[in-house]
Amino acid sequence: MAGRPYDILPGDHGKRIRVRARGSAVLRIPRLNRGTAFTHDERRELGLEGLLPEAVTPLDAQLHRAYTRYLRANSNLEKFAYLQGLRDRNTVLFYRLLSEHLDEMMPIVYTPTIGDAIQEFSLWYQRIAGVFCSIEAPDRIEQALRSIDRKPDDVDMLIVTDSEGILGIGDQGVGGVQICLGKKSLYTAAGGVDPNRMVPVVLDVGTDNLQLLNDDLYLGLQHARVRGERYDAFIEAFVEAAQRVFPHAMIHWEDFGADNAHRILNAYRERICTFNDDVQGTAAVVAAAFIAGVRAKGERLSDQRVVIHGAGTAGIGIADLLVDLMVAEGLTPAEARQRFWATSSRGLVTDEPTKRFRDFQRPYARAASELTGWATDAPGAYHLADVVRNVHPTVLIGTSGQSGSFTEPVIKEMALHVDRPIIMPLSNPTILAEATPTDVLTWTEGRALVATGSPFGSVTLDETTYAVAQANNAFVFPGIGLGVSVCRATRVTDAMIAAAAHAVASLVRITRPGQSLLPHVGDLRRVSATVAIAVARAAEAEGVAERPLTDPIQQVFDAMWQPVYPELIFSD
Repeated sequence: MAGRPYDILPGDHGKRIRVRARGSAVLRIPRLNRGTAFTHDERRELGLEGLLPEAVTPLDAQLHRAYTRYLRANSNLEKFAYLQGLRDRNTVLFYRLLSEHLDEMMPIVYTPTIGDAIQEFSLWYQRIAGVFCSIEAPDRIEQALRSIDRKPDDVDMLIVTDSEGILGIGDQGVGGVQICLGKKSLYTAAGGVDPNRMVPVVLDVGTDNLQLLNDDLYLGLQHARVRGERYDAFIEAFVEAAQRVFPHAMIHWEDFGADNAHRILNAYRERICTFNDDVQGTAAVVAAAFIAGVRAKGERLSDQRVVIHGAGTAGIGIADLLVDLMVAEGLTPAEARQRFWATSSRGLVTDEPTKRFRDFQRPYARAASELTGWATDAPGAYHLADVVRNVHPTVLIGTSGQSGSFTEPVIKEMALHVDRPIIMPLSNPTILAEATPTDVLTWTEGRALVATGSPFGSVTLDETTYAVAQANNAFVFPGIGLGVSVCRATRVTDAMIAAAAHAVASLVRITRPGQSLLPHVGDLRRVSATVAIAVARAAEAEGVAERPLTDPIQQVFDAMWQPVYPELIFSD
């Protein structure tokens, strides 16, 4: 690899870089480029004389200039485009800007703005720092992964999507690579994972989005999604190639369709180091809010009655983790699952022969015999209002994508039987939320403990201001990835996911009305470090850590990449 333009020196976490590139090539490499921050001595060494204006601009001044440019953008999509361009020009400056304004910029580089960017992908296409793998060429997957010119130990994570279940907008074909880039940005800004040690990957298996198929500019395969045995063989080919090229990298599955998400995770979780953020990440952050809320009420997790409205990938993932937490308190798995009622678009998930459900929903199917004597709005129908009326849940979780489905009668019925109901309308984007925090708090007279999936402002009611917790996966997935890389875990176990949830909840203390169930988004780097330590310790306890934890706090701190210009070592 002597021809490489630069090397990040091992053990330094990017603090020193050996540079072989010279001239304008340096300015085209984002990890090397620092624009007008190059000193005159560095310009002479690197052959940059005459390629930059005379003045030398320190990083702080560059930050001021970049932030001013950002603020002048006329729309969120224009802000996204500016940040994307900055990321592709100057790695350090982009991540320094994002880290210092993370609370403000996270909705731009990730949800909800990234949804608009994904839909515009083919029109706005510029060079993308990712890997595209086609189901029409499974024999070229390994070659595609090697094309990024990284050594086997250079990559800690592959962030992979097939783009079928993007946010609240569904199948977006190859445009889904943007979601992987957004996740990568948050892994670094929130968790300190070195951006050079992650690779975004899109698996192009076609698309069922007719708008894309009829768009002459669409850049993906122009046919319907491939499913079944051929799809499974393609996933297997990708996993095998990834293991050969980057044997220590965790595969982060992102925004797969509901059927495939659980199936792929279950197929590979015992074979490789793999993590699905929609299943496990969502579950962990919701579990953290659940733990904090139950603790605020002075109750036990295992005493809760939980209704999950939306028994899809996220909803069942949440239920599975909450079951594990209840089992840790002494219940059997069967006893714990009896605390859950899950609804789908067809109503309550039951074992009635006429009701169809997916395999991953099966453990939560209620016996039809339990429903005898239920008071329902229509005979034989068991919808959300019916479930709440008969179950009297203490916790209501929404992952349905059904806007406004937590109606005033539903919330008031719940609050009639529970002093401090925990209510989480989690569907994204904002327009799909099951209820707004203002309505939930108003209908419960301020008694509800609320977490949402989208960002909402605080709510003032009867002179009390309520901070609204956003159950954003960014509270957990950056720390999970960091912890996995620190200890070089060979698997991501259920205990590691539970440890992440407890770590986030440990940072919350609710002592008065109105306090948030989750930490503040602006505190994400501390949250991520706390999660990473807990995850690495759990991995060691589970026997899946290849690196010993001699001093986990220091090891995690040392591993967190800092967005500062590194020392340059000049080499021929």
